[in-house]
Amino acid sequence: MARREPAPEQARHWRHPQLPGVDLLRARYVSHTFSRHSHDGYVIAAVTQGVEGIGMPGGDLRAGAGGVVLINPETPHSAYAGTEEGWSYRVLYPSIGVVAAVAAETAGRSGTPVFTGTVLDDPDCARLIADIHAAAERDNALAADTLLRVAVARLLRRYGADPAAPGALPSAGALAAGRAREVLVERIACPPTLDQLAAEVGTKPFALLRAFKSAYGLPPHAWLTGERVRAARRMLDEGTLPAEAALAVGFTDQPHLNRHFTRIVGVPPGAYRRERARTYKTGEDFAP
Repeated sequence: MARREPAPEQARHWRHPQLPGVDLLRARYVSHTFSRHSHDGYVIAAVTQGVEGIGMPGGDLRAGAGGVVLINPETPHSAYAGTEEGWSYRVLYPSIGVVAAVAAETAGRSGTPVFTGTVLDDPDCARLIADIHAAAERDNALAADTLLRVAVARLLRRYGADPAAPGALPSAGALAAGRAREVLVERIACPPTLDQLAAEVGTKPFALLRAFKSAYGLPPHAWLTGERVRAARRMLDEGTLPAEAALAVGFTDQPHLNRHFTRIVGVPPGAYRRERARTYKTGEDFAP
């Protein structure tokens, strides 16, 4: 019997206009790999088919169909197919503000909540995540918003924790890493070399490299790539053309942006911008 070829890759990264602060991704990936990156909000995903591999700071994890993946803000991670057939999933990317508001209303928590688990066997929550997507795709914003709040509240109740209390004063290395981060943000299109950056923040190159990776989970150049993609996303949200955004944030050209953007966001910048530019349209033609 001939081996059946897996379904082709498909992805849609979008936002419903009546669900502010929440991005949605519905995708099937086979060969696509997400490079190591982080988000300024949360990742809440339900795997619907196949197996997703997730590279976390503590090691690699696997999530199969029916599993839920939770990743806290600014946590470096990667993602890849955990089996040769790839994986399909539905992802919510709620902002810190969205999750914090639910935590404050339902549990009286203040600050930025954290999830204590990454890969969870929770079919009920997985179905809720899928139902949020389905409601948004039917343009039923009331149902999508309701289900979103129910899902976040349930996940926080089962797996959430208050933010850690402030510890001791930051070390000299942490302070240098923070200053270096500010320099990179300010000079995103034309950053200094590692040697120049270390000199500006008053330390040595290898000391800065160690401190920066300890603080942010990535070396400065990799962190800067992710920050450039974030900046490009903000420009695309406002209608900037991909080629213009690429140059503005420091990529050499649009293909350079395309490569990194796709490996971090999951779709090319042109497709991302089209979803932001158009008025709401159902996604019923896309069924990975």
